Amino acid sequence: MSIVALKKLTFCGLSTDKTIVLEALQKLGGTHLIAVSNQSALPPFAPSESAEHACKALKFLSQCPNRRHQQNNADGFDFDHVIERVLDIQLNNRQLTDKRDLLNKRIKEVEPWGNFSLPENEQLAGLRLWFYIVPKHLMKKVRGGDLVWQVVSTGNLYDYVVVIADQEPAVSRMPVPRTHTGHVSLATLQSELGQVELALEDLQAERESLTRWIGLIAANLGKAVDQSDLTNAHAITLDRDGVFIVQAWVAETNLACFEQFARQYQLALTVTSPGAGEIPPTLLKNPPLWSGGQDLVGFYQTPSYFGWDPSLVVFFSFALFFAMIMSDAGYAALLAVFLSLKWRSMGRTNTGLHFRMLALTVILASLAWGVITGGYFGYSFPEQSLPGRLKIIDMTDFDAMMRLSIFVGVLHIALANAVMAYQRRTKTTAWAALGWLAVVIGGFVIWTASTTQNSVMQQTGYALLIAGCLLLLLFSSERAVVKPTDWLWRILDGFRTLTDITSLFGNVLSYLRLFALGMASMSMALTFNQLAVQVYHAMPGAGLVLSVFILLVGHALNLLLCVLSGVVHGLRLNFIEFYKWSVSDEGYPFKAFEKKGAG
Repeated sequence: MSIVALKKLTFCGLSTDKTIVLEALQKLGGTHLIAVSNQSALPPFAPSESAEHACKALKFLSQCPNRRHQQNNADGFDFDHVIERVLDIQLNNRQLTDKRDLLNKRIKEVEPWGNFSLPENEQLAGLRLWFYIVPKHLMKKVRGGDLVWQVVSTGNLYDYVVVIADQEPAVSRMPVPRTHTGHVSLATLQSELGQVELALEDLQAERESLTRWIGLIAANLGKAVDQSDLTNAHAITLDRDGVFIVQAWVAETNLACFEQFARQYQLALTVTSPGAGEIPPTLLKNPPLWSGGQDLVGFYQTPSYFGWDPSLVVFFSFALFFAMIMSDAGYAALLAVFLSLKWRSMGRTNTGLHFRMLALTVILASLAWGVITGGYFGYSFPEQSLPGRLKIIDMTDFDAMMRLSIFVGVLHIALANAVMAYQRRTKTTAWAALGWLAVVIGGFVIWTASTTQNSVMQQTGYALLIAGCLLLLLFSSERAVVKPTDWLWRILDGFRTLTDITSLFGNVLSYLRLFALGMASMSMALTFNQLAVQVYHAMPGAGLVLSVFILLVGHALNLLLCVLSGVVHGLRLNFIEFYKWSVSDEGYPFKAFEKKGAG
């Protein structure tokens, strides 16, 4: 649960050994290369065009509904040729699909007019055909006019009218604008559509044939990415006067390994700490059990190298928020069954392992919260039963649930400011973070005291609020105090900071969504239960089937909404409200220069 300390290494060697050294460094791994040359137009480890093409081709083949038996023998397998052909098929398939859609649209438009070809002008003695789609209730205007026309087709709402005239009739003479049918006949369009369909079938057949190489493409994709990274590494190193220079960030704990590497390849090596103005990448390190929080943090915003790692806080607070939003032990049990079915397959990758532990924690928290709130698919057991005795919190007590939600928000934001104070412990602005801590706790104590009429608690709350405001006035600014007037400017900066009090209490009130969404989940489950019971009693016999259908569909929909709400709002309260008061600067992730392919 920390940000790994990094050191900057500078390797220097002979240019003739550059390729060997970079390949060895890539095989060793654990370095984040620093661009010391401006020759590369790409950022470090940006995938090359060939690697991107290989990824697109593999994805296109993997999405094919019918696959051939996989070929493990590489004889006759040309990686570049297969990738090029797959991408050609993908492009042609997209173009032909667009053309088919256009032809279908044109056929639908032309069909009511029948299969015809427009005559040449001299064939009708200078007269021309003008086409109109006229609503039936406007046909009386056509009949009352002096134009030569004919209805060639009719539908439920429209008549398809052809007018014969040497010039397009004036707008006032027809009730609707004319329609452009085009000069291509219906038979020609249908024939062209047939050819496009055949071409698409041929492409699909060839695509299915190429799916036999999916395994070999995947096996060689890592090598393609490795080659791309190696090429990029060559471009961002500095070559001058027969020597090359490579700079990289590495974990401080791995220094001995890279010192041995420098001795092995006879390289000059210097080791330095991050200098003033340098911002190293952020490498997070968490225990495997809690690494799911690290993945959540990386999904939204990488913390600054000089900041702190919020992974553990996000991990457990997300689990709590999700549980409070779901508020049903029955739904949590269903998710537990689904997780048990996916447990083994999720353990095949590191990302799957991380997500598996996160999902397990979320489900256990949801089970525990569902038990103490007494929700089981919207049903509450009698008080004398075991589940009834385990019920501690009454979700229907609006006042208590609001106070609990606000209390959770106060604790979350208070923790954020406590962490910020610790991070700034060497600066005077740490007292400002403590000021916000006192303000948020003081405000909550005053609010609680107003409902309980506790004068001592109320006085304590006001004392905390006043102390917090004083700390904000005096220590919100980093302005140096050289002369007495500097105190005035610091206090003015403090007054400006005090305007964020409205934002603070707005953030605290955002946690009311935990109560609101939990209540909505419980209410929907209860509504579906009541509806099913009513249908069962209203329709003897068939009502049983309908009531079961209502229960299955209703609870499935409610569970889906609970999961979506739990994920979206559970993350929002961490990334918006919590981050605002605890994570001040954004960093960039540590991207290791290492081999990704086999061999």
